[in-house]
Amino acid sequence: MDIVTLGELILDMFASETGKDFNSVAAFIPVAGGAPANVAVAAARLGAKAAFIGKVGEDAFGRRLEAVLKGYGVETRAMRFDRQHRTTLNFMTIPDPNRTEMLFYRNPGADMLLTPDELDQRMLASTAVYHFGSVSLAVEPCRSAALEGAAFSRENGALVSFDVNYRPSLWESEAQAKSEITAALPRADIVKVNEAELRLLAGTDEVPAGCEKILDAGLTLCVATLGPNGSAWAARGSAGQGSSGQGSSGRVPGFTVDVVDATGCGDAFMAAVLVRLLSRLPAGSTRRRADLAKLEEKHLAEALRWANAAGALTARKKGVMSALPDSDEVRQLAGR
Repeated sequence: MDIVTLGELILDMFASETGKDFNSVAAFIPVAGGAPANVAVAAARLGAKAAFIGKVGEDAFGRRLEAVLKGYGVETRAMRFDRQHRTTLNFMTIPDPNRTEMLFYRNPGADMLLTPDELDQRMLASTAVYHFGSVSLAVEPCRSAALEGAAFSRENGALVSFDVNYRPSLWESEAQAKSEITAALPRADIVKVNEAELRLLAGTDEVPAGCEKILDAGLTLCVATLGPNGSAWAARGSAGQGSSGQGSSGRVPGFTVDVVDATGCGDAFMAAVLVRLLSRLPAGSTRRRADLAKLEEKHLAEALRWANAAGALTARKKGVMSALPDSDEVRQLAGR
């Protein structure tokens, strides 16, 4: 397996109209969602072998979500179904194309209840990349499952990817979120943040300096999404060695598109980064962290250019999974 993602697979209830908030929207449309599931689908669309680990309700919505993932070519044998708790719903409005409001119905939802002993260790032992996000860290037992998955995968040679994906409404407080997310950073090799998450973790709006501070947790690569301004990275080890020989940082401009819905652009971005980086690593390597640290600056910039293109293409359509581009579309926009 190339990429295994773990976390929430939920039913997003998208507002039928853009430009209205919860007080004025008339109806909602059910669409498969959840950031780790989106990353799995996006990776599969880009040609990777992708699998998803997570829990849904043993209900019509849970089975519908399983079928959606299978339809996109994502391996679902590690999914678990809960007879006692329902599949989570997330109601979403889009007051403007670049902003989304969310209201989660999960008290608790099945996705919160995945336990460490429900992990498919055979799948985790065989993957090149394990990816998870902070939504799974907000409560137990899914927090322990996510962290155990990271530890087990890393012990077996996988790269660990972590999407901060901060959702304030899912945490008891900002302080709790910062504490749990910060504690998880050393478990990862690659981390993705947006500008707000950079401020949360690094206490600064300065992107290079903030990414460098996050890398102090022991990571190899930090990537930051900057909306229409593209993205940036900072790397440690020998990756793209700068003048100090300790690493590098840089920015990659974005692509101009007519934005319809920015939901899921970060997930498309993350999947494209992982798929592109994997294409640069030796096949079957058991030293992937060392291989990642050796990538040249041009390869990191190339991965982010691809990721920017994937995110931009996703923004042109409403929804997430149905909007995710394939490799030909990304190549046409980003170039080879």
